[in-house]
Order: sequence, then structure tokens, then C-alpha cells
Amino acid sequence: MIVPIIGNVTYSITLDPTVWIFDDRKILLEEAFTERENVQVEENELENASKRWSRAVYQQKINPPVNKSISRFEREKILENSYVMPINEFVDHAEVNENATDVTIVTSKGDEHISLEALQSCYLLFAVDGKPLKEEGPVHLFYKDGSNKDNPITGIEKIVIN
Repeated sequence: MIVPIIGNVTYSITLDPTVWIFDDRKILLEEAFTERENVQVEENELENASKRWSRAVYQQKINPPVNKSISRFEREKILENSYVMPINEFVDHAEVNENATDVTIVTSKGDEHISLEALQSCYLLFAVDGKPLKEEGPVHLFYKDGSNKDNPITGIEKIVIN
């Protein structure tokens, strides 16, 4: 249930979509393809990053890190929805080398080739009705413009930056 990002990168990283259900960066699937929501999501990401930074600095000075508990209502809501995760932040963390131009997405059905720029603007579907994808999973790839909304890239085994 993991997806490595390897190839022409400084750091090969491994994505574990099973833990994203509790990640603040996740986006509801039905909101992912609306332009208005994307602007709000970017603002929320900046605000959440600021809060995480403040919390980390505060905890470093006073207390050891403590996970915020999730209320029962939030837990039930999480387990009822489908979510996507923007892939661009993970690709940025891998630090793609300057001479990289395209991407090979290795799937159980064969390889898919897309540009690096296209990959930067993709979502990974990782949960349907609050549960990890088991069929054709662990993630499905959607373009942010929604052009493959009805036919995502499925069965992804690894992402190779070329």
C-alpha cells in the first residue's frame, strides 16, 4: 500500500496513503475540481502551515509534542467522505533534478507517461467513503483540471521521474 517516487530526484521518497486520512492537506473529492475551492485550499494550506509552525515552536519550548485528539463527530465525518491529496508537495520534497522533464507512472496495467509539469498539478485519490483504496489502489491519479475525472490512472505501483 505504498508508492515510491524515484528516479531523477535528490531524495527517493515513499508515499503511504493509508495515513493521509488524518492529514490537513487532504481535499474532499467533490471539491477538488472546482476552481473556487482550489483558491481557498491554497489559503487554508498556508494558514495550516503557519499553525503547525507556531505549534511546533511553542511545543519545543514548553511541552513535548502531543497529538490533537479527533472528536467523534470529526471521526465519523472522515469515514464518510472520499479524499484526494495534491501530489505537488511530495514531488517538491523529493527535489526533482533540473534536467528532469517527464514522468513514468508504473501501473499494474502498464506504464503511463506524462510531463513533469502535468504531474505537479495532479491529485491522488486515496480514500473512498473513508476507506483506503484496495481495488486498483493504493492511489488513483487525477489531473486537477478534471480531464480524466471519469477515467483516472489506477493501479499505481511507483512514480519514476525521468
